[in-house]
Amino acid sequence: MGAGSACATYGEPIVKILVIGSGGREHALCWKFLKSPRVSAVYCAPGNAGTATIAQNVPIAVDDLAGLVDFAAREKIDLTFVGPEAPLCAGIVDLFESKGLAVFGPNASAARLEGSKVFTKDILLRYGIPTAQAGSFTVAAEAKAFSASLGYPQVVKADGLAAGKGVIIAPDALTAESAIEDILDKKVFGAACGAVVVEEFLEGEEASLHLLVSGSDYAVLPSSQDHKRIGNGDTGPNTGGMGAYSPAPVLDAAAVKTAEETIVKPLLAAFEKEGIHYKGILYGGLMVGPKGIQVLEFNCRFGDPETQVLMPQLDNDLVDLCEAVIGGSLGSVQVKLAAGAAACVVMAAGGYPGDYAKGTPIAGDLGDQPDSMVFHAGTTMAGEQLVTAGGRVLGVTAWGADIRAAIDAAYRRVGGVSFSGAQFRTDIAARALSR
Repeated sequence: MGAGSACATYGEPIVKILVIGSGGREHALCWKFLKSPRVSAVYCAPGNAGTATIAQNVPIAVDDLAGLVDFAAREKIDLTFVGPEAPLCAGIVDLFESKGLAVFGPNASAARLEGSKVFTKDILLRYGIPTAQAGSFTVAAEAKAFSASLGYPQVVKADGLAAGKGVIIAPDALTAESAIEDILDKKVFGAACGAVVVEEFLEGEEASLHLLVSGSDYAVLPSSQDHKRIGNGDTGPNTGGMGAYSPAPVLDAAAVKTAEETIVKPLLAAFEKEGIHYKGILYGGLMVGPKGIQVLEFNCRFGDPETQVLMPQLDNDLVDLCEAVIGGSLGSVQVKLAAGAAACVVMAAGGYPGDYAKGTPIAGDLGDQPDSMVFHAGTTMAGEQLVTAGGRVLGVTAWGADIRAAIDAAYRRVGGVSFSGAQFRTDIAARALSR
């Protein structure tokens, strides 16, 4: 498994790809695009040291929308794939489309599904889609009154994008009130603090479900499970994700079918009623628990590190899938998956998710192998030396016949890579292996 892609049909155009972003997700996307016989060149803006080994990095920041659209037009890019959420929410798709450029991702109106927790919660509650009981507020006193009526623990969320830091799990009233004040009065998360969502805490097991969506058509990708906490046993502070595996047994075929019927189809029907035409990735963070399958959150792009385990399992040509989404022909496309499973172990800098050093030399075998690949996240070059440049440094990914084979292969590769202060969890996929 892992390297497959659909064969190009004779006469299909050869294309140039631009991937926007600089993390492990973008390295995995570049890697997958380059498996396509249709691709002549892949550019990554701004990219990292890993993308530089397989694609051409372009020094344009993800928030420089004008610079990105100018580059795409000048270089005659055939398809731009937007990795992170910030440019999607800022309207990069609208800008590209206004210039007649093909771009993969939802427009700004649809990207509100990730850009505004108030917007999403309102959609879910109004259309009866399973989710936590919640209220949205702009006045602290009103939010506190609702919080007191809800019971504990509960969850307090800043409305907008806050780089993964705008969600507080409050075990008691003091913590909840403090979180509400931080968001609405102190604006500790900046522009994300226009409103607050206070909601019940859902019990169960979290999992990720990614879909390709084009209007009312959708295609389900393999389920996966991220590991947010820094420490083994899901202990310590939250991170951007310390590893992932796919498929996730908690979202088996029956559970996915239930999610389609109770969440996906009602959501797409709600979009149609709201005048929202969604095209791109729809990534649902789901809770599977005593109350069934409920929505924790939605994201408008691939997860990271989930992308690193999804790309090796996808047997379709990624270019074909993107064109089907953009062109509205997704309903006639069959998603093809390789047999087996994939797992990713994130190697992070010492101190992460707190303060951490940069510029630490990295040693070891980081090349592409038949059963594994090391995707770069926070890396750069200092002269001829590969060094750390972020909190999450590498996503060591492997695939095999089942979860056990995949995770064993991933940890074998972790053992061949080193940098001072490196930390990683040793229990990735433990839940799946214990079933």
